Amino acid sequence: MKCGNCGEISEKWQYIRLMDSVALKGGRGSASMVQKCKLCARENSIEILSSTIKSYNAEDNEKFKTIVEFECRGLEPIDFQPQAGFAAEGVESGTVFSDINLQEKDWTDYDEKAQESVGIFEVTHQFVKC
Repeated sequence: MKCGNCGEISEKWQYIRLMDSVALKGGRGSASMVQKCKLCARENSIEILSSTIKSYNAEDNEKFKTIVEFECRGLEPIDFQPQAGFAAEGVESGTVFSDINLQEKDWTDYDEKAQESVGIFEVTHQFVKC
């Protein structure tokens, strides 16, 4: 994350989750993450907009697609490291693969119903300001 006020970039990875909710100072609501900048001391926040979450499907393969939007109030995401908690479904078999870990940006498994290897490869991302 990068501070929108002074440009300070966090030294460590910052993770936000949809189920997290942190109160903002002064009773101004809540956000998925609230962070005080170490350099300028400004309180910044970022909110995952749950209504914008979209699936990435087989027909989206090798294309960038908006899968989530954030309301950024002083924090700007500049990099992304996927972790565990992703899920996939076999296109032809309907087999559900849950708790996929994409930390290595690749994942493979075997679909017993379809009798073939399945996988997610070369996960990439980009952030687009609206």
